[in-house]
Amino acid sequence: MGLIRSCFSFLAGTAFGVYVAQNYNVPNIKKLTGTGLLIAKHIEETYRKPKKRDDDDD
Repeated sequence: MGLIRSCFSFLAGTAFGVYVAQNYNVPNIKKLTGTGLLIAKHIEETYRKPKKRDDDDD
């Protein structure tokens, strides 16, 4: 009984996802996360503390 219930939930979710993707303007999640990571990387590089230099090596 559990297998039938889980398959039904999966198929219903898939059908609903296909319907929503075809009828509504759904953003591209992969592109959105890539843009977010690029912005985070830029902010990190801008506000990162400078590396400490050892004066002993000279």
